[in-house]
Amino acid sequence: MKIMGRAASMDDPSALQHIWTKHVAQPAHSCYQRYFLQLILRQKPLPPSNDARYVPLRAPHRAPLVDERRGHAHHAFISNTIRSSRYTIWDFLPKQIIWQATRLSNFYFICIGVPQTIPGLSTTGNYTTILPLTFFILLTVLKEGYDDFKRHRMDKVENNYCAKVLRLKGSGENTEHVVPPNALVRLASKALPVTSKSQAPQIVQEKEKDEEDDLFGWSDTRWHNIKVGDILKLRRDDAIPADIVLLYSDGENGVAYIETMALDGETNLKTKQALPDLLNMCSSLSSLTQATADFHLEHPNKNLYDFHGKVNIKGKSLPITLSEVVFRGSVLRNTGYIYGLVVNTGEECKIRMNANHHPTAKKPRLEKYANQIVLTLILYVVVLSIGCSIGYILWHDRFESGAWYLNNAYPAFKQIIVGFLIMFNNVIPLALYVSLEIVKIGQMLMVQGDIEMYDEGSNTPMTCNTNTILENLGQVSYVLSDKTGTLTDNVMRFRAMSVAGLIWSHRDPTITVQEADDGKGQGGLDTPTIRVEERGIAHAYISQSRLSQTLGRPSQALSRRLSDRREPASRTTAELLELIARHPTAPVSRRAKEFILGMAVCHTALPEVKDGRINFQAASPDEVALVAAAQELGYLLVNRSSQKIQVKTNAGSVEIYDILDVIEFSSKRKRMSIAVRCPDGRIWLVCKGADSHIIPRLRQSELAARKSMEVRRSMDIRRSMARKSEEPRNSFGGRPSLHISRSSKDIRRSLAITRATLEIPKASFHKDVRDLEHIDDSELFTRCFKHIDDFATDGLRTLLYSHKYIDEQEYDGWSNLYRDACTSLEDRQSQIEAAAEIVEQNLDLLGASAIEDKLQKGVPETIDRLQRANIRVMMLTGDKRETAINIAHAARICQPASLIYILDSTKGDLHGQMSEIVHDGDTHRVVVIDGHSLGVVQADPQLTQLFFTTLIANIDSAIVCRASPSQKADIVKGIRARLPGLTLAIGDGANDIAMIQAAHVGVGISGKEGLQAARVADYSIAQFRFLQRLLLVHGRYQYVRTAKFILLTFWKEMFFYMMQALFQRYNGYTGTSLYEQWSLTVLNTLFTSLCVIVPGIFEQDLRPDTLLAIPELYVYGQRNQGLNLSMCLGWMLHATVDGLVVWFICWANYGKYNIMGDTGLFALGDACFTLGIVWTNWKIFMIETHYKTLIVFGSFLITVGGWFAWNGFMSAIYGNNLSPYDVKGGFQYVFGQDPNWWATLIIAFAVLVTMELAYGASKRNLLAAQLWPPWKFTKTYRNQNTNAEDLELELVQEMERDARIREEFRRMAVGEAALDEENRLIIDEAEVEMRTSEARERGWTWIRFPFTSWKA
Repeated sequence: MKIMGRAASMDDPSALQHIWTKHVAQPAHSCYQRYFLQLILRQKPLPPSNDARYVPLRAPHRAPLVDERRGHAHHAFISNTIRSSRYTIWDFLPKQIIWQATRLSNFYFICIGVPQTIPGLSTTGNYTTILPLTFFILLTVLKEGYDDFKRHRMDKVENNYCAKVLRLKGSGENTEHVVPPNALVRLASKALPVTSKSQAPQIVQEKEKDEEDDLFGWSDTRWHNIKVGDILKLRRDDAIPADIVLLYSDGENGVAYIETMALDGETNLKTKQALPDLLNMCSSLSSLTQATADFHLEHPNKNLYDFHGKVNIKGKSLPITLSEVVFRGSVLRNTGYIYGLVVNTGEECKIRMNANHHPTAKKPRLEKYANQIVLTLILYVVVLSIGCSIGYILWHDRFESGAWYLNNAYPAFKQIIVGFLIMFNNVIPLALYVSLEIVKIGQMLMVQGDIEMYDEGSNTPMTCNTNTILENLGQVSYVLSDKTGTLTDNVMRFRAMSVAGLIWSHRDPTITVQEADDGKGQGGLDTPTIRVEERGIAHAYISQSRLSQTLGRPSQALSRRLSDRREPASRTTAELLELIARHPTAPVSRRAKEFILGMAVCHTALPEVKDGRINFQAASPDEVALVAAAQELGYLLVNRSSQKIQVKTNAGSVEIYDILDVIEFSSKRKRMSIAVRCPDGRIWLVCKGADSHIIPRLRQSELAARKSMEVRRSMDIRRSMARKSEEPRNSFGGRPSLHISRSSKDIRRSLAITRATLEIPKASFHKDVRDLEHIDDSELFTRCFKHIDDFATDGLRTLLYSHKYIDEQEYDGWSNLYRDACTSLEDRQSQIEAAAEIVEQNLDLLGASAIEDKLQKGVPETIDRLQRANIRVMMLTGDKRETAINIAHAARICQPASLIYILDSTKGDLHGQMSEIVHDGDTHRVVVIDGHSLGVVQADPQLTQLFFTTLIANIDSAIVCRASPSQKADIVKGIRARLPGLTLAIGDGANDIAMIQAAHVGVGISGKEGLQAARVADYSIAQFRFLQRLLLVHGRYQYVRTAKFILLTFWKEMFFYMMQALFQRYNGYTGTSLYEQWSLTVLNTLFTSLCVIVPGIFEQDLRPDTLLAIPELYVYGQRNQGLNLSMCLGWMLHATVDGLVVWFICWANYGKYNIMGDTGLFALGDACFTLGIVWTNWKIFMIETHYKTLIVFGSFLITVGGWFAWNGFMSAIYGNNLSPYDVKGGFQYVFGQDPNWWATLIIAFAVLVTMELAYGASKRNLLAAQLWPPWKFTKTYRNQNTNAEDLELELVQEMERDARIREEFRRMAVGEAALDEENRLIIDEAEVEMRTSEARERGWTWIRFPFTSWKA
C-alpha cells in the first residue's frame, strides 16, 4: 500500500513540483546564495544590530551617519538609489551566457555546431551551424540588454527627481558630508569648476513665516543624493522620496494628510501628526537648525501596517508609531508643507522591500511543449543516425569491402554517426528560433497597432514592453487584479438615498447627454416610468434593477435584482427638492432635510475655494461625495474650522453650527459621530457608519435587528432559490455564450427578446408621499434595510445615518468624560471608544446613503467575458473588506447568487473554515480573506498547501483585502508554484509592481497612480476593458500563430529530410547529400521562411467578433490544443507520408526508370527539392492558412517564382566541376527541357493535392453528419447540448460564413446583445449540415480548399 501511495503521489504534478523544489531548486538556490553572492560578490545579509537604528536629528551632519549593522565605522547607510532592472554592467554577460547556454535549443545546437567545425566530419559545411547560432545568440543578448537598458533609464528618471533638503548654503549636492563653512572652504568651492547641474544645485532662498537663515537654505537635491539623517521640506502634492519621521506640519494641530494609494491601494487619506514636542521644536527654519533629538527606530522590514521606535528629546523618551511616519511612495495632500527626517533610504524603504527585486526573465509556456517536441526529434535524429550508420556497416560488409578502389577508405564508426548527426541536425532547425524572433516582432507590431485598444480620452495606445511571451496571453487561467485605479476610477459619486421609506435616486449634474437621454422620464412629478419586462422566459432574473435604470449606469448592465416582487417606485432627488419647497413642514420633508443636513455636517471635509468655485478636501473620497451631494441638494458647506461649520442653504442664508466634539471613524468602530450646537441652541448628535454597527444603537434596536434579520433571511432564501433555478452552465461554471443542440434537425436560431413596456404608476407621487406620512417604524426599518441590501447588490457603498438631540445637562456630563479619555496617557483609544459607546445610544434612524465607487468603463462586461473564458478573476487590494466586497459585486466578480465565504483568523481554526468551503456545494463561490489572516496561512506550511492546492483550485474567485504589496506577490507566486494554469497580474500603482513581476504575464495600466506599473509590466493598456481584447483576441491569435509556426516549421524540415534519409539507401549510406549544398544553405532563408513567417504574423483562424462573442473558445490555448506532443507526432507522420510519396514518385519516374533523360544526382535532387518547396508553400499558404490576404498570395508567388529564378541563376553562374552536382546549365539546357522531369513534378504534386482534398472533404462531410471527431460519434454525444468550448474549430468557421450569424456575433461582441443570461445565440448543427449538403451537391466541398490539413 505504501508503494502504491508513493506511486500515486509521484503522478501528482503538485507532488512532483514539491520534490523538485525540496531536493533540487532549494539546494541550488542555497548554494548560489552561499558561494556566489556571499563568498564571491560579498553580498551578505545584514544582521540586526544590538540596538535599534540610530538616527540623530541635527542640522547638516558633520560626518556621514553609520549603519552599525555593517560592522565598520566607515560604512554609511545605503544610498537612496533604487534599481528595478535585472542586470548590472558587471553581471550582465555572465548571467546571459548561463541563460543562453542552458536553453535546450541553444545547448543542442552548441553540441552539434562544435563537432561540425572539425574538418572531415561534416558533409554540409563546417560553420553552417555555429556561425548562425552565434549571430542569433548575440542578437538575443543585445535585445535583452536593450530592454534592461530601458529599465535603467526609467530608474534614472526616478532617481533624479528633486526634493528640498536642508543644506549649508554653497554646498554641493554630491558632497558626501558637509563641513562647517569657513573661508578656505568657500575659496575652494569657488575655485572648483562646475561640471554639471547635479554638482551645483540651486539653493532656493525660501522665506519662512517669520525669518530666513544666513547659513542654511533649502537645496533642490536629487533623490539619489538624499541620505539618512537629511531634513526634507515637502509641499502639497509632492511625492515622498524616502521613509521619513514627521517633524512639523503647517496643518491644524500639526496634522498632515497623506495619500498611500501607491503603497496599499487605499483611497482614503491618512492623517499623520508630529509629536507635540517635535512640533514646537521644528516649527521654523531657525528652530530646525537648533533642534537636537535622538531617534532609535526599528530595522527596515516589509510591514506597512506597523512601526516601532522612540525619540529622546531633552532627556524625555517618547514613542514613535505609524502615526508619525510617512513612507516613500506616499503623496502629501491637503497640507501646505511639512518637515521630515529621513530614516530609511533606497532599497530599505518599505515600498522597495515589498517590491520584487531584480526578477528573472520570463519564459513562454509554449517553450515547454516545444522542448518536449525538440527532445522527441533529437531522439529521432539519434535513432535515424544510428540506423544509417548500421546501414553503412552492412553495406560496407556486403559491397565496399570487396571494392579494391575503396580499400582502407572507410571511416571509423564514430565518424560515421557524427557525420549523420550533423547531416540530419536541421530536422530541429536553427531557423525556427531565428524566424521566431522575426515573427514575434511582427506579432508585437500587430498587437500595438490595434486601434481598438487605443484610449482616445487619455491619448494612450497599447504598448508591448516585451515580445517574448506574447503567446502566454492565450493561455491565462488566473487574472489577479488590483482594485483602485484598475477596476475603479477612484471617483465617488452619490447615487441614491433611502429616506422615509423611499429610494431617492440622485443624478450627477455632470451627467452626459447620452446618460440623460437614457434616464429620461424621471425628471418631473407624476411622469410615467419605463419598466423592463422579460417575457416568455422561465426563472428569469430581472435584467437590471430599477435603481440601475434610474441612475443610467451602463457599466452596471449586468447587475441582477433577485427580488421577484414589485418594489415601490423610486423617485429622484429633484422631486424631493420640489416637495421640500412646496411642503416644507410635511413629515417626509422634515426627515429629508435632517438627512441632507446630516450629510453636510457629519464629516471631516474642508472647503477650498479655487477659481471662484468651492472644492472639498477630505481624508476619504466618500466624504467628498457626500458633501458634494449635500451641496447639490441645497446645503453648501462654505467654511469649516476646528470650532465652527458654516452651511449655506438654498434660501441664501448661512447657518452656523458650533462643533462640540468629533468622534472619528476607526476600523474597529466603523462609524463616525459629531456633536454640534444648532443655530437654535439645541445640541445635535449625528452618527453615520456601517449598518451592522448603527442598528444595535438605535432607539428601537431590538425591532430594527429583527427586521434586518428578516430582510437578510428573505434575501438569502431568494438567492438560494435563484441558485437552484439557474440553468446548467458551461463546463467551468460560466454562463454559456452559445447553445448548440445536436438533436434537432430543424434550423433553430433564436434570441430572447427584451421588451420595454410603458407602465403608468397607479398612484400619483403626492399620494405616495401622503401614504408615507403615517408609516410606522417597523415598515420604515424593513424598507430601509431592503434598500440597503439592494444598494449592496448593485455594488454601491452604503452608510446608515442616525441622530438624536441631547439636553445640555446630559451633554456636559458626557463631555467631561470624553475629554478625560482624549487626554489620557494610558490606553487612550480604548477609553475614547468606551466614552463613545455611552453617547451613541438611543439613536433615531435618518436614512441610508448609496455611493458608487465608479468603475472604469466596461469592467463588468470584461470580467463576465473573462469568467466565461474559464479565467478566474481575483481581486487583491489594500482597501478594507466591505469596500472590496462592494466593488466585487459591482464588477461582477461576485455574482448576485454567489456564496461569499470570509476567512478570518480571529475566529480560529482556519483549516476547518477552508475545508468547509471546499465541500460546500457546486455553486459560484467566492472567498474573502484579509492580509492578517493571509499572514497566518503563510506562516503554516500545511495551511499554505491547503489554501492554494485545495481552496484556490476549487473556488470561482477570491478577494484579498488589506494586502501588502509583498502579499500580493506571494499570492501570485503561490498559484504559480502549485497550480497548473498561467497567471496574469494587472495593476496601475507602485504597490502592484511586485505581483506584476511575479506573474507569468504582467499588465500595467496607465492610470492615476502614475506610470510605475506600466513601465515595468510586460504589456501596458490604458483601461481594464482592453484586457478582454488583449486576451481573447490577441492572446488566442498569438498562441495559434506561434503554435502553428512551430508545428509547420518542424513539419517542413521533417518533410525535406525524409527524402534525404530515404536517398541514403541508394548511395550506400555514405552520407552523400541528395540536395546541392548552396540550395540547402538558403532553403530556410529564401524559400521556406515566408511560408511560416507570414501566417505566424497575420493568421486569424476566427474573426475578432467571434472570439469576443464566444469567450469559451479561449480554452483552446488553456488546454494546449494548438501544440502538444500528440499533435506534433501526427504532423511528423504527415511529413513522413508526404516525403515517401514525393521520393518514390521521383525515384520511380525520374531516378531509376528514366533512361532517356538526365539521370545525374543534381536533376533528381532538384526535382525533389522543387517539389518540397512548391508543396510546402502551397500547403501552408493555400490550405493551412485560414485568413488569406494579398500578402499570402503575394508571398506564395514570390517564393515559388524565386525558386525557379534561383535555378536559372545557379545554372548560369555555377562553375564546371567534377562533383555529383552538375549544376552548370542543367536547368536551362538539360533536365529543364526534359518533359519527363516536369511530368514528375506535376504527378507528384497532383497526388499530394488529391490526398489533402480527399481528407479535407471527408472530414467536412463527417463533421456535417455529426460523426466527427470519430471518438465522439456515440449516440449520447450526438443527443446532448454541447457547450461552446467543445465546438470544433471547423464548425465555428462554417458558422462565420452565415451572414446572419456573423452579424449576431458582431452585435454580441460590441455588447448590443447577449448581456443577459437569456440573450444567447441558439444554433443547431443541422443548419450547418443542410448548408454543407447543398454545397456538396454543387460540388463545392471538393473545389474549395479544406479547412484542415491531412494529419492525425
